[in-house]
Amino acid sequence: MKLVDPVRLGRSTAPSRVLFGPHETNLGRDRDISDRHVGYYAARAAGGAGVLVTETASAHDSDWPYERAPLASHCGPGWAAVAEACRPHGTVVLAGLGHSGSQGSSAFSQRALWAPSRVPDVASREMPMELEQDEIDALVAGFASASREAMRSGLHGVELNAGQFSLLRQFLSGLTNQRSDDYGTDRTRLLREVLAAVREAVGDGVVGLRLSCDELAPWAGITPEAAVGIVESVRDAVDYLVVVRGSAMGTTATRPDLHTEPGFNIDLCRWIRGAAGGTPVVLQGSVVEPDQAQRALDDGVADLVEMTRAQIADPDLVAEVRDGTPVRPCVLCNQKCNVRDNRNPIVTCIVNPSAGHETEDPPVPTETRPQISTEVRRRSSTGVGDRSAAEGRFGSGEPVLVVGGGPAGLEAARVLALRGRTVEVVERGDQIGGMVRIAAEVAGRGRLSRFVEWLEEEVRRLGVQVRLGVEAGPEDVAGREVVVATGSVPGPWGFKVEGGVVLDVVEALTGETPEGPVVVHDPVGDFVGVGVAELLAGRGVETAIVTQDQVVGTQLALTGDLADANARLQRAGVALEKRSLLREVRNDHVVLEDVHTAETRERLAATVVHCGHRLPDQRLDGVRIGDCVAPRTVHEAILEGRRAAGGLR
Repeated sequence: MKLVDPVRLGRSTAPSRVLFGPHETNLGRDRDISDRHVGYYAARAAGGAGVLVTETASAHDSDWPYERAPLASHCGPGWAAVAEACRPHGTVVLAGLGHSGSQGSSAFSQRALWAPSRVPDVASREMPMELEQDEIDALVAGFASASREAMRSGLHGVELNAGQFSLLRQFLSGLTNQRSDDYGTDRTRLLREVLAAVREAVGDGVVGLRLSCDELAPWAGITPEAAVGIVESVRDAVDYLVVVRGSAMGTTATRPDLHTEPGFNIDLCRWIRGAAGGTPVVLQGSVVEPDQAQRALDDGVADLVEMTRAQIADPDLVAEVRDGTPVRPCVLCNQKCNVRDNRNPIVTCIVNPSAGHETEDPPVPTETRPQISTEVRRRSSTGVGDRSAAEGRFGSGEPVLVVGGGPAGLEAARVLALRGRTVEVVERGDQIGGMVRIAAEVAGRGRLSRFVEWLEEEVRRLGVQVRLGVEAGPEDVAGREVVVATGSVPGPWGFKVEGGVVLDVVEALTGETPEGPVVVHDPVGDFVGVGVAELLAGRGVETAIVTQDQVVGTQLALTGDLADANARLQRAGVALEKRSLLREVRNDHVVLEDVHTAETRERLAATVVHCGHRLPDQRLDGVRIGDCVAPRTVHEAILEGRRAAGGLR
């Protein structure tokens, strides 16, 4: 069976074996499914997604886990609009339904959290209430009512969440279910009751189940062996089963970042499929490469493959696999698609900033040079819109010069070429890719290079002329349409240097490994300082990392890597100098100052690697984009590259 082949689920047939799974988007208005959801899901359906599960909606109003979390009783009109938008593409569209239980939040509802037992959540430390029979009955009725609403709205069915952030999983687990009644002696009882009520509500509709089959807490949680028994008790009540891992003990395990190898659930999924008795099983677990997904089908691991982040990065993934054309790679960084934090960002993607903005980004015109293929014209109509200057006229004109072959410059060149412009890229280095190539050298972040490799392949395929080793000067840009993407230069250190060696992070990553003790100065707190320290320690260098914060790498909380990163540093033997300011660098040591007491102390150091902010390189005039505006992330580089391509006349 091929990834792009149809698959039967109950009485519905999906056009491919690729599932776009439920995930937080913050696209909602209040607690409704909004028009932004509709545009977001329709783009993935148009791109070939076989099964699409909408953002998990709370089945009962006692659950309000984050501000814009959908509430099933409010979702009918939105679900209907999603169904209508996806219908022309044949996608099987399901309503995600769940209840986060003790992993929710009382901040919005101002009500006690629901749980099987009075066990405080390990993250929030909040003590929940223990459900009595009246609440359990209301919960079951809520799932049934939500399922009926989904069917009335024209959806094909529902998927129930018994995975991460799930009250149903909490009832299945000895970690959280310590009851002595029937719901404790038979922990599958609630799930079976909910499934029975949902099946009655949906009739011939599809019922899917997302089930944690390994809570990674073998002392009391669901283990793979225990999951077999759960699966055997419910397999006849569902039309498919999504195998996931994780619990409240490790929320990042369900959707880890690029430090975890793709396909981490393959062995678990294979094990569970053996117990599924013919019920279709879905592989989930950072599967972002079509080749790996196809191998999982070939090897009998699963019947379908969830590729959610991959389709955030490239909505046309399935269509491109059918056409045999390159897929824009997901780098698994979690930087813009992990939105469950108090900033309330909406979902998007560093390699595809149009994700989440489908209703705002008008498509790029399809007029292209005659030699560009039909496939390129199809892809140019999605995913490269521009939110700021799409009204520009893009007929034939003078060639456009792009100075700088980093991600911003390459994206501008790519979109300009798709718009039919003749483009030349000049890069002063001996390869293109800019700071992303360097960032890919940081420990655990090698996948970043895949994106610049895709960009390079695309610009060359589109006929963009690329010249390396060319330093453009003012005379080269005068009187021309120019996009300036010259990047950044080292920024100020913020400490005294009275001896010793101080390296900018770029010098440290591109030069020889320093000898002697190294201090990594990390005033930013993102992946750079942490990754450099981990890399040096892995090379056998005595390494310390200095931060003014209470925890090393505080910004990694946004991507879900904070706890894992600190664990990696400690396993690597990196000394953690927290709550400290770097004040002086001397011949053989540095002077650190405690941020609370102002007391100073010394630490041996032959070299300091500075991982602070850089400054823009603004030596040339033109339409500036990326780091030469303000050094930031890949996301801003790609976004500004698109905006620049949309604004040139």
